[in-house]
Amino acid sequence: MRDERLFPLFEGLDSLSGVGPKLKPVLERLTGGDSIWDLLLHLPERWVDRRVKEYIDDAVIGEVSTLRGEVHAYNAPYSDRSPHKIVLYDGTGFLTLAFFRADGRWLQGQFPIGKERVVSGMVEEFNGERQMTHPDHIVDPAKGPMPPAVEPIYGLTAGLTNKRVHSFAVQALDHIADDLPEWADPDLVKARGWLSFKAALSCLHAPIEYDPELFERARERLAYDEALARESAFALARASRAKRAAPSVPVSAESHQALLRALPYKPTGAQTRAFEQIAADMSSTSPMRRMLQGDVGAGKTLVSAMTAVQAASAGFQTAFMSPTEVLARQQYETMDRLLSPLGYTVAALTGRDKASTRESILMGLADGSIHVVSGTHALFQQSVAFRNLGLVIVDEQHRFGVADRMRLAGKALSPHMLVMSATPIPRTLAQAVHGDLDVSILDEKPPGRVPVETRAIPDTRLDEVVDAVSRALRRGERAFWVCPKVDVDDDDSTAVGRHAALTDQLNVAVGLVHGRLKPAEKDAALEDFRAGRTRLLVATTVIEVGVDVPEATIMVIERAEGFGLAQLHQLRGRVGRGDRPSYCLLLYRPPLGETAHERLDTLRRTEDGFEIAEADFKLRGPGDMLGLKQAGATDYRVLDLARHAPLLEIAKKDAEAIVSRDPQLSGERGQALRLVRELLTPRIQAPATE
Repeated sequence: MRDERLFPLFEGLDSLSGVGPKLKPVLERLTGGDSIWDLLLHLPERWVDRRVKEYIDDAVIGEVSTLRGEVHAYNAPYSDRSPHKIVLYDGTGFLTLAFFRADGRWLQGQFPIGKERVVSGMVEEFNGERQMTHPDHIVDPAKGPMPPAVEPIYGLTAGLTNKRVHSFAVQALDHIADDLPEWADPDLVKARGWLSFKAALSCLHAPIEYDPELFERARERLAYDEALARESAFALARASRAKRAAPSVPVSAESHQALLRALPYKPTGAQTRAFEQIAADMSSTSPMRRMLQGDVGAGKTLVSAMTAVQAASAGFQTAFMSPTEVLARQQYETMDRLLSPLGYTVAALTGRDKASTRESILMGLADGSIHVVSGTHALFQQSVAFRNLGLVIVDEQHRFGVADRMRLAGKALSPHMLVMSATPIPRTLAQAVHGDLDVSILDEKPPGRVPVETRAIPDTRLDEVVDAVSRALRRGERAFWVCPKVDVDDDDSTAVGRHAALTDQLNVAVGLVHGRLKPAEKDAALEDFRAGRTRLLVATTVIEVGVDVPEATIMVIERAEGFGLAQLHQLRGRVGRGDRPSYCLLLYRPPLGETAHERLDTLRRTEDGFEIAEADFKLRGPGDMLGLKQAGATDYRVLDLARHAPLLEIAKKDAEAIVSRDPQLSGERGQALRLVRELLTPRIQAPATE
């Protein structure tokens, strides 16, 4: 039940004076919600110092200034495109006010010659003069009121002014209870010089003095509150998981060594370390919830095979879920190749199996004769029953919702779960994204992996690139050609258009795959390319993860300047999987902007996915890094991961300490933590451990 002290915060926006039926939906669109609390969380982006300067001569070019002067002159525009100009003078200097497409009579009424006016806005230089274009505030000091000394500036939407949003926010402050307890560690609050929760909100929305450091401290305080709310949810999920019983799945040294002896190569140190962490989790009697994160080609599939062998040798079945049929078939083929020689039965189950095949697989899962099954969403359908499911592996986990993973885990009492991702993310984001999971990282590449040579090429050399692709196809190699869009009339760099052009130019079978195709059509196009029935595949980014074609040696990415770094890296990872030299050709449309140039240059310099992810994070911020938004990584309301990431680790330790001492959150600090969780975790998906 919600604490009654929070009731006023969750009243509707129309409970504010001045918010009627017309304004309410506009305000909801701005704040992303329908409550007073949503409005209070729409924090100002900055403060503006509106204190009146003593003299016009004190104004600094490029800064907002509030200035006082006597109306010295009015100059009408000399053309439709020129502005009306008003000149103010205060004895120390002149200030020109520029108004474009303004009503001349209104301006003359606002600025009578000889009368004093106060104006506030950005001061710029134009033809050697100080100029202020369309001032934010125009005040007759004889009538007032003067501009606020400090004005909070908000993000806006059509139909709302900054003044109106500010007035509503100030009203909303009265809805915060005075007797809210302190949920943050008092020593931390003192050490950081933080205000209380209510004082921090009041400071941001209704500042008394202009102090940029105070603005940052107030935001930091609220960011920490949000981090603490999130981390306490993770800590409670971990504590709950630790209480649940799961089957202990010990490692069979004999089976493990048999798998390693059958390999034509030795696992990397990172693969060995990751497996040891997973094996230890599975040997315990609490359900494993671990993320295996590795760069493109780092060898996640081998680690998952080692894990499946651990389960099978102990008498447990493994369900391996992939987001598409093509990926499920690929994983089946790899698992079958590795595990069948050891005496384990591997099967594939997708939505388009023939009835007889499907029935046979369902029987094998039910009687336990099938040890490992690789499949799509078909795995968690009601008709699928396991005899002894002990391990769930989810590939490309960000493609699945929490509910999907839980439905599959629900096929057994409490199976261990390993989720895998080929999307390296910055270490600064790891706690935000995977806070409810233990994480193993594969940061080494298996020996013998051919480096991909990456080149940035202007699209004025398109014909040369087509010729290079043609030569590669004649040598028996295969190539990807990625376009940013499916089909747009006024753009020639589209998948449909490029497919038609390349089919005509190269006179070979060219495949086409994009997001508008039906799943069966998409899978068929990918399978044709994998099987060699087509040797060139034109695609959108639907092929960015998982498609494994060792014969593919060239990746052409058209309009590469428009893609994110992490996405470019994933696309490049589709080639270089065989033993032939491979190339990634980044076709860009000149001239390149500074950020685009830095992005392409970073990709050209390194193949380290984690280094690339860090660079992408610095260039773009968290954004929606390949689906991380779904995982709850970027839905913070206050916390800015680029600035406040260190707060996550502090909050994690604090939350774990509280939950360890008070698992029921029944003590004084625990009760306070319940309040901040209610306020700052309303939109987070249930953690994957629940």
